[in-house]
Amino acid sequence: MPTEFGGVKISWLGHDAFRLKDDKTIYIDPYKIKGKETADIILVTHEHFDHLSIDDINKISSKECTIVAARPCANQLGRVRVKEIKYVRPGDELEVDGIKIRAVPAYNITKFREPGRPFHPKDAGGVGYVVTLKGINVYHAGDSDFIPEMKELKVDVFLVPVSGTYVMTAEEAASAANTIMPRLAIPMHYGTIVGSEGDAEQFKKLAKCEVRILTKED
Repeated sequence: MPTEFGGVKISWLGHDAFRLKDDKTIYIDPYKIKGKETADIILVTHEHFDHLSIDDINKISSKECTIVAARPCANQLGRVRVKEIKYVRPGDELEVDGIKIRAVPAYNITKFREPGRPFHPKDAGGVGYVVTLKGINVYHAGDSDFIPEMKELKVDVFLVPVSGTYVMTAEEAASAANTIMPRLAIPMHYGTIVGSEGDAEQFKKLAKCEVRILTKED
């Protein structure tokens, strides 16, 4: 079920996928979704299949939709029919339909496919997003560890991965939340590829801010 914070309706759609709604409908990393509502804006954090899914984008996109995506996504998004595609690097800021969007770094420092090869290298160009709706800053961390850049963020809502393997563990995610101290944290990145609700519960136990564990919305 969705939750509401500061007039913004937040729905977890499984894995890293969310829908944010105020006057606009914004999807982040749609993956294995039903696609009940058409998007005004779609945000894509990086090019991996469980974040950049053309099939899922096609379920919710239209000729009036704008996609904002990390630059490594360009090769795959060329065949999507939307109003506009904007490619971003960490540090970029833009405004789409009155919605302020800031791309922030997202990368691994402790998760490796083999020694010296992180799953999400810093130089690969993956991002998280800080989206401002109704004066509320919602931070989707993307696929990331607890990285130094997070210490500088001031956000209201923190959408945080908790499953380990490719992203923060529940303990690392709690350390990130306890540093950022958002008004609300919502765990993600579990229950589809790696991790379980137990990771979300462990995160909630350790985090010092308010935590809401959302039920996956169909």
